[in-house]
Amino acid sequence: MSVLRGAGYILAHAPDMVLSSGTTQTTERIVNPGSDYLRDLPDALRCYYDVVSYAPNQVYIGSSQPEILRDMELPWYDKPVAGAERFGRFGEIMPQDELFLLMRACDTFELVMLKDTFVADTMPRFRDNPVFGEDVFSRVGSGVPAEEVSSLISDSGAEALHHGGEVAGCVKRAHDVDGNLSAHVMLENIASKATSTLALLYGLRNAGISKDEIEYVIDCSEEACGDMNQRGGGGLAKSTAEIAGLINATGSDLRGFCAGPAHAIVQAAALVSSGVYKAVAVTAGGSTAKLGMNGKDHVKKGLPVLEDVLGGFSVIITQDDGISPEIDLGVVGWHKVGTGSSPQAVISSLVTEPLSRAGLGILDVDLFAPELQNPDITKPAGAGDVPQSNYKMIGALAVTRGELDKSELARFITERGLPGWAPTQGHIPSGVPLLGFARDRIIEGTLKNILIIGKGSLFLGRMTSLFDGVSFLIKANGGIAAVAGGSPAGTDEDTVRKVVAEAMRKVADALSVNGDE
Repeated sequence: MSVLRGAGYILAHAPDMVLSSGTTQTTERIVNPGSDYLRDLPDALRCYYDVVSYAPNQVYIGSSQPEILRDMELPWYDKPVAGAERFGRFGEIMPQDELFLLMRACDTFELVMLKDTFVADTMPRFRDNPVFGEDVFSRVGSGVPAEEVSSLISDSGAEALHHGGEVAGCVKRAHDVDGNLSAHVMLENIASKATSTLALLYGLRNAGISKDEIEYVIDCSEEACGDMNQRGGGGLAKSTAEIAGLINATGSDLRGFCAGPAHAIVQAAALVSSGVYKAVAVTAGGSTAKLGMNGKDHVKKGLPVLEDVLGGFSVIITQDDGISPEIDLGVVGWHKVGTGSSPQAVISSLVTEPLSRAGLGILDVDLFAPELQNPDITKPAGAGDVPQSNYKMIGALAVTRGELDKSELARFITERGLPGWAPTQGHIPSGVPLLGFARDRIIEGTLKNILIIGKGSLFLGRMTSLFDGVSFLIKANGGIAAVAGGSPAGTDEDTVRKVVAEAMRKVADALSVNGDE
């Protein structure tokens, strides 16, 4: 059996990277360089305080519960959370200047070059991070003279890193002619690696296990690193493990568009359940290409650019500890080649089919976690409220199957669904943002199970017109905690020992009553 031992969630504010790295902006500069959008965009960027106090971001790092958004009228961007802080239950919101230092620490080929003055100014704050040690800090170095950075940008095609409108450093190309190793692509990959590393370190901290226990890492982010001879060959998983200090781990990359995390978690759970590995980390960093993806619609309607953060998450999956929620591999759904692409067919393959195979109905699931896109971002862009649409479809299936009266549909959506809060980073919203909360609530006993639903658009790669999706059930552990008659709030070794001792005492009492020795 495999269990969800812990999860980590991080955001990295990247306003200047919106301008230089987001594909909406880079494309606009090519096709319409004098556009009103490009002119107005800088004034629509949020400051770090606005990003930290943004309610969906506070939910993402675990400082607020998702339900607070249900009672908050849209839009949310103009309703800051009072007293919001950088660090939360599951992770943090890192400012851009520290992100650049982390990118430098994650760079093993001397590609990220930062100005010495910038490093000197930022390093004291960077050193306050609770999940880093000297092994990370020492990798940053002292930086290089400003003249060297300027020369690399003007003469060698390096990609500038701006902070506050000023050049803070650059990312060099890794090859003179290989487009897969260009400065722009290397920036994408290193930013993804850095945010994945940060999320992984928080996941390990929250799981309460040591780094040397992890034996395998699966990276399921959106970037596919490689060179001209093997585009997407991979290596982000093992390179992230290297920086995080997971000396006993190997790993590989898994790509599946937005459904990638669901594929990865199911595979990780299977690896652990089969005994191949005892502990597996699933991790993903952010996508610079998605920064400001819907910026045109936001700016046109007078909104700030809400897609100004890189998202990251990690999930730690281990053998049964008797407490953590179980990943039930008997309830796994998948979108088959022959399923079709209609919304009803997709939801049926991911919800009703796996539940029916296990003898369960839709109402046997306490909570559903489909694409948890933030409607504050998607509605102004014309995409509607994505989670709400999914919950309506699931509820409609329950009505069609006779499990739910049509008059109860609204209550079903409220009781078994949540508002979306995830940043628009493709792979991030598909179910996984709920895992941290779900683990807490299942251990507390306020939930018995949840169904995670990841969906993906394979047709974007122009190799197939098929859709994709995977779902899996997480449920309460039936082991030591259940025998002990309680739901411990932690997973540390002392707690486990106490639970085991209590279970043994109850067994001994029972034997004594029956006159057995």
